[in-house]
This record gives sequence, C-alpha cells and structure tokens, in this order.
Amino acid sequence: MRICVFLSAADLDDRYTRPAREFAELLGKGGHTLVWGGSDSGLMKVVADGVQETGGRLCGVSVTFLAASARPGADEMVIAENLAERKRLLVEKADAVVVMVGGTGTLDEATEVLELKKHGHTDKPVVLLNTAGFYDGLKAQLRRMEDEGFLPRPLADLVFFAEEPAGALACLEAATSTAAAVGQGVG
Repeated sequence: MRICVFLSAADLDDRYTRPAREFAELLGKGGHTLVWGGSDSGLMKVVADGVQETGGRLCGVSVTFLAASARPGADEMVIAENLAERKRLLVEKADAVVVMVGGTGTLDEATEVLELKKHGHTDKPVVLLNTAGFYDGLKAQLRRMEDEGFLPRPLADLVFFAEEPAGALACLEAATSTAAAVGQGVG
C-alpha cells in the first residue's frame, strides 16, 4: 500500500518522534511505500529513515522552493511547481492518508483531503494519528461541526482518529482490504 503521511519537517520532542518512528517501522516492515513531502529534515526525516531502514520504499513529493532539502536516495522524488500541485500529487500517489503532528502546512493538507473526501472526490481512508493528544482540539471542533450540521457526511466516514501507531496502520489495512474486496465483488 502507498501511504501518504502529512507531517512536520521540524525537529520535535521525543514524545512526537518516538511514535512517528514506530509508525514508520510498521510501514517498512509491512512492505508499504511512504508518500511524503520529500524533506530530509525533522520529523519527515525520522519517518523516512524508519520506513527505509525496515524495507519500505520512499516516494517524495517536494516543491521547487524546498527542493534543496529533498531527501537524497528516495526511490522516487517528484518536484512540484507549487504547494497546490504538491498536495494534489501527494494524494494522487497514495492509497491512504495519515496525518501526523505538524504546523499550519500539515493542517492545510489535512483539511484539504477531508474536504475532498466530504465531497466524494476521494474515497481513500484518512487517519489522524493523535500523538500525545495533539489533535484533541481538532477532534472536538470536527465533532461540533458534525453535531451542528456542518458536515454532510458522518465524521466517521471522513476520518478515523488513532491514538497509537499500530491502530493507525490497522485501520488503513482494514479499510483498503475492504475496498479491494468490494471492488472484486466480495462483501
């Protein structure tokens, strides 16, 4: 499976890097491909290292103004002209999406994929990895949007909140195997 991970390129505390590394190692050991922003710094580097060191593949999508910090040695590296093209390519190249901790760029990517899913432009599973309660506020806001009628689909149809890495990957694997079975006329 090709899994897009939206996350920070910042150097972060161990409470964020340890679970990110754990998730990355699960991806690599599972033979999955990481589709990510292509950076070789911060949390992006931690995840790319973990995937690559455990046998997974790397598909980076950087952007022109960040190309100098793109990871050397990725299996595939695409350089987009702008951030909009980068987001589009990240989602297109993946079978599923995981949102890890990050700043405004990560939040922008997360809300865009949720908006695409809300309107039926993608059916890819989306998981927010709520490391150390990082997305508790967003989870509460999305639930309020659902409760007050701002979402035309149930929140559970849009996103799954995982509290730990193994749960995030299990959700993705279950969703993609169910989709494959339905696509083959099973289920």
